[in-house]
Amino acid sequence: MSPPYQITPEILKLIASISEKIGQINAKFLDKPSPKLRKENRIKTIHSSLSIEGNTLTEEQITALIENKRIIGPEKEVNEVLNAIAVYNQLKTFDPISSISFLKAHETLMKGLVADNGKYRNKGVGIMAGDRIAHMAPPADNVSYLMNDLFDYLKKSKEISLIKSCVFHYEMEFIHPFIDGNGRMGRLWQTLILMKEYPVFEFIPFENIIHKTQSEYYHALSQSDKSGSSTPFIEYMLKVVNDSLYTMLDFKSRVMSTEDRLTYFIEICESEFSRKDYMSVFKEISSATASRDLKQGAEQGWFEKEGDKTKTIYRIIK
Repeated sequence: MSPPYQITPEILKLIASISEKIGQINAKFLDKPSPKLRKENRIKTIHSSLSIEGNTLTEEQITALIENKRIIGPEKEVNEVLNAIAVYNQLKTFDPISSISFLKAHETLMKGLVADNGKYRNKGVGIMAGDRIAHMAPPADNVSYLMNDLFDYLKKSKEISLIKSCVFHYEMEFIHPFIDGNGRMGRLWQTLILMKEYPVFEFIPFENIIHKTQSEYYHALSQSDKSGSSTPFIEYMLKVVNDSLYTMLDFKSRVMSTEDRLTYFIEICESEFSRKDYMSVFKEISSATASRDLKQGAEQGWFEKEGDKTKTIYRIIK
């Protein structure tokens, strides 16, 4: 049975806006960002998702850990970051519709932080808000059944991925299948569900906006609890996704750099090409800009060149 929710006019408006932005991202060749932008966004994702859970390490400290440098900080928080780095480095190995993959991701994410990492909880749990219980999760005996039903929904529902990712996120938070790590798993798994249809979501740190609107995040969860429907949370999360895509596009000033163009072209080109081939992809650039791009790519060792002037052939170095 499908989890309860309604498709509201606000949801339809957000889906249309998100679809338009994804189209623009593809048209602007931003679906495969430069290595620099990928790294920056990964740092923002890890920092934001862990900050929501109380981790105090800065983006600079997380950058140092990604670069295998030592930092001074609380051992638990350093381990949280190292675990998150390991999980996000393995993103493409996880299957978003597999409960086995889900547990494996939690095992890595919570390694050394909880005794039963990678296992569903075996005791009751309540989520506190100050000195009161804001949400009493379902009994531990029901967790595996509820999670199996949720994964069945992912596998069998004909609903679009944008909706399914939000529904899964909310329902997983409601079930609260783990003793700890539920929030970061919900956000991670929404990313994976979206990535399956839209690979660009690997590089979109929507956790950054959740972090900035944290009170709204918890309010949307609470409103969905009270209404017995994930509709309020779907509306909130689609707005987050829409805002994240807007940030990536940066409508007013976003211009592709040489590195952006070269990174994109190398990913779509098989091996050998000419300047004309390069310009057939980036139709808006001049021949002089194309020549400068290709000169920089050759100097950086991304490809080698043979011939001279208009007869030059470039071969990508794999």
